[in-house]
Amino acid sequence: MNPFNILVVNPKDQLTQIAVYQNYKVLYMISRRHSEQELSAFPTIYDQVNFRKDIVMRELKNNDFSLAELTIVISRGGLIKPVQSGVIAVNELLKQDLIHSPVGEDIINIAGLLADAIASEVPGAQAMIADPTVVDELQDVARITGSPDLKRKSIFHALNQKAVAKMHAETHKKKYEEMNLIIAHMGNGTTVGAHRKGRVIDVNQGFEGDGPFSMVRSGTLPLGDVVKLCYGGTKTLDEMLCLLTHCAGVNAHLGTMDISEIEYRIYHGDTHARLIMEAMAYQVSKSIGEMFAVLKGDVEAILITGDLAHSQFVVRYIIEHVEKFAPIFIYAGDNEIQAMATNALRVLKGEMEVQDYK
Repeated sequence: MNPFNILVVNPKDQLTQIAVYQNYKVLYMISRRHSEQELSAFPTIYDQVNFRKDIVMRELKNNDFSLAELTIVISRGGLIKPVQSGVIAVNELLKQDLIHSPVGEDIINIAGLLADAIASEVPGAQAMIADPTVVDELQDVARITGSPDLKRKSIFHALNQKAVAKMHAETHKKKYEEMNLIIAHMGNGTTVGAHRKGRVIDVNQGFEGDGPFSMVRSGTLPLGDVVKLCYGGTKTLDEMLCLLTHCAGVNAHLGTMDISEIEYRIYHGDTHARLIMEAMAYQVSKSIGEMFAVLKGDVEAILITGDLAHSQFVVRYIIEHVEKFAPIFIYAGDNEIQAMATNALRVLKGEMEVQDYK
């Protein structure tokens, strides 16, 4: 196989992950953390693009990696229009929709912009995104709500869920397209998907108040009380949107997102911390039960993934509630870096076509 050099960049709230792959081999990987003071200098997340690009370029230079050797710069997707699963080339329309998102603002929106900013400085390099959060494979019945004016959307951890599903299938010498799986990704947000023969036919919309609450997201709330908050005169539109997306969850209850600190508190008798974490795991278990029904009980495995899958306390609680449904496998972490590199390599090997964003 000819050597292909792939740069993966993965911007998150307070860090930028950088990895260089040559085919399947990792040549270099680092996570560059950013202080709140550094990031506070930028009025919006979009103003961070050049700041993060300069960090990536400096890291590559300091490690004697020649930019001229890059073939693809790939990153996560963003909150754009619904798309099919796969790899998408960054074009002008995609960049415009990342900046003026039809869904909402999140740090993932700068990922494609960052990849494009880096690739533009490397002759011949292509900027791409892989399996953005708006991959939409929902069956029609899953879109319907009780209001004709409102439909359910597909917004979930498509990149990691798809990657873990394919990894699990390969490990068991099967094809992803032949399996029925339930996958729970737990992190800052939580999404639980029903994967039927290679398509996610139902999944909670983990970004804006649907499904289990998570580390920072509210999950499903009592709608009557939400309406009263909206019209009570104490909350602005931005505050209500923040409540759903970034200002709720475990962090709002316990004042921290540090799972090690929370587990320390639990094991030293903090009953409130225990109750909150059990409630979160309880809601994840309920969502797994919902997807078990979606798949009519025909489920080969339940896969638990995301950063919270490192927590034995959370995982143990979920297993106790759903272990009778199907065998359970733990794939802790987000697996995003490897997933993006693998998608890029499949493109370079001709195994996957690059989609145009329209």
